[in-house]
Amino acid sequence: MFLMRYRLLISALTISLGLFSSMEASFSKPSHGLSAFGDLKYPADFKQFDYVDPKAPKGGPLAMIGTAGLTTFNSLNGYILKGDAAQGLGFLFDTLMVRALDEPDAVYGLVAESADVADDNLSVTFNLRPQAEFSNGSKLTADDVVFSFNIIKEKGHPSLSLQLRDVVSAEAVNDASVTYRFKGKQIRDLPLLVASLPIFSKQYYATREFDETTLEPPLGSGPYKVKNFKQGRTITYERRDDYWAKDLPVNKGRYNFGELIYEYFRDRTAEFEALKANVYDLREEFTSRAWATQYDIPAVKEGRMIREILPNDQPSGAQGFFLNMRRGKFSDKRVRKALDLAFDFEWTNKNQFYSLYNRTESFFENSKMKAENEPGVEELELLEPFRDELPEEVFTTPYVPPVSNGSGQDRKLLRQATRLLNEAGWTVKNGVRVNQKGEEFTIEFLIFSPTFERIITPFINNLKVLGIKGFIRRVDPAQYQERLKSFDFDITTRRYVLRITPGVELRNYWGSAYANIKGSLNLSGIKDPVVDALIEKVIGAKSRQELNIAARALDRVLRAGHYWVPQWYKASHAMAYWNKFSRPAVKPKYGRGIIETWWYDSEKAAKLAR
Repeated sequence: MFLMRYRLLISALTISLGLFSSMEASFSKPSHGLSAFGDLKYPADFKQFDYVDPKAPKGGPLAMIGTAGLTTFNSLNGYILKGDAAQGLGFLFDTLMVRALDEPDAVYGLVAESADVADDNLSVTFNLRPQAEFSNGSKLTADDVVFSFNIIKEKGHPSLSLQLRDVVSAEAVNDASVTYRFKGKQIRDLPLLVASLPIFSKQYYATREFDETTLEPPLGSGPYKVKNFKQGRTITYERRDDYWAKDLPVNKGRYNFGELIYEYFRDRTAEFEALKANVYDLREEFTSRAWATQYDIPAVKEGRMIREILPNDQPSGAQGFFLNMRRGKFSDKRVRKALDLAFDFEWTNKNQFYSLYNRTESFFENSKMKAENEPGVEELELLEPFRDELPEEVFTTPYVPPVSNGSGQDRKLLRQATRLLNEAGWTVKNGVRVNQKGEEFTIEFLIFSPTFERIITPFINNLKVLGIKGFIRRVDPAQYQERLKSFDFDITTRRYVLRITPGVELRNYWGSAYANIKGSLNLSGIKDPVVDALIEKVIGAKSRQELNIAARALDRVLRAGHYWVPQWYKASHAMAYWNKFSRPAVKPKYGRGIIETWWYDSEKAAKLAR
């Protein structure tokens, strides 16, 4: 739940976030865009992105459930730690620059017409468009940009504010120019990081507390505004016909829907029944059994509902059962590896997933950043200084999870797990595994939805064979989120969604400094100076080749740490939607593009109604 909410909290940031190379992307004059390693696909006079249709009609609703796992909301403030924020709040706020979804990490001017990076790369100045304004007609100025940076750094969600630690200051040079200053050596991310922050109205927050939950629709400058909502049930955003930036090149053909509607349901069964009843229009199906068996319905057979697989060229990231090493029972790596041996993916994939998934092996799955085979010369150069601190397996073929015989209880693997547990001091007495103090080995799997119970139960059965008592603790979404924030769990499922050019967010995922910060995404509590050093190598890479090499080295070390039981992935989106939409001929390579580029087709909708 918290991971899903975090993705929403920083959706405007992570969608837009690009990276900047301190060597290759230095601009001697203002540039219309920035990218990680200096390459921009679109020239200064581009008319629109290639993946949009500039003639797309405007209007009509898109009703959806949004991100899986979010079942309620109690706040319209999406940038603080408190509360459960509604989905879609990122569409209320503009940023200085916006991501191009057909490039790995390039961003182009929105509120900022251009960006000028200093020769020493320790500062960047953004030149604002004079026509930028908030939805109430008030002018958007450099003071608003400076205020937004300061308030996020001071009172924003830790996952945002901590990324800004090396941004020293933001200064309004005049009403139309803002200069950010940086410190340290790992500054590649920082110009694009600040370019991707949401912009708030300084005047609006002069009479409101930024760090408090609220149900008052906030003032923004983006393409949508809140139309209405029912707390915890539904929220509707309406497209602003008076949106100041609707005709800019970065917005041509984008945001075509007249309304964006997010519906909330307490469980997946209710969600699916509501889709069949046309209560909402579109869902991404994350349950393989449902995708394989539950869409054999008249609406799909007759073409009224479309069932489609969209390719996903983004890294698949890392999904797994993450083990909380703040609990002493998980402190020994042999214990963690034994738990990996007890999970039978092959049986699960065949019997519960209809063989629709692949096994996740890497923290950088489905990308060139994934470590494979023995490390090359460049990887060894990064790893050798730490040889005395690393296990030998890091310098050979990287660890991959075991392949079972698919029986559900592979005795060979369970014997290996038994041996590891015994070596770690957990022995079996009277059928129960205990440590030297006589404490029983128990594991609580924390969940908020019943969907995972059928997957966890066979895992628990295998743990029972090992003498470990496993049980499932299902709590309501609000309690789940709070327990994750405070690291009050044994094992929980999560997915790290990685960018094509990962950067400072890796500190939040796996960095030692984040291990004990409430709300951090370092759920396992990883504290490893080697991991920290390699994260900095990824952040400081000066070319994509260097980045891939550093990420592979980091991947090897993380996988050797056995901080998780890897789960599964598929490099695609399983989409089901009612046949009332059209879209451009080209899908953006690095995104679904649904909200940004599709449109409501009135002819299809009328036919569907008939």
